[in-house]
Amino acid sequence: QVQLVESGGGLVQAGDSLRLSCAASGRTFSGYTMGWFRQAPGKEREFVTRINWSSGSTYYTDSVKGRFTISRDKAKNTVYLQMNSLKSEDTAVYYCAAARLSGATTRSQYDYWGQGTQVTVSS
Repeated sequence: QVQLVESGGGLVQAGDSLRLSCAASGRTFSGYTMGWFRQAPGKEREFVTRINWSSGSTYYTDSVKGRFTISRDKAKNTVYLQMNSLKSEDTAVYYCAAARLSGATTRSQYDYWGQGTQVTVSS
């Protein structure tokens, strides 16, 4: 059974950095797309970034380009989200997700989800 477990969230100030981790287990993720989504209070869950597990190719939504970096450690079966220059509008629950579909960017394209980790950025 696939499990995705996020960690690393917390309360930070605007301009600070935070690194989220997503520990993946239950299968091999070769060929999978690993993504990060976020959901702010009262808003829809939105795509943030994705990485191809095998090739390492990445893609970012415009609002986080140049500030966030997604990476993966195959040996540890873990995906990371390094978030720099955080803004108050980055406040949300962040979710890790896995998709069999290459290049997945929408919520419905992802097959497995973590429970989420709260990131709060105070201004």
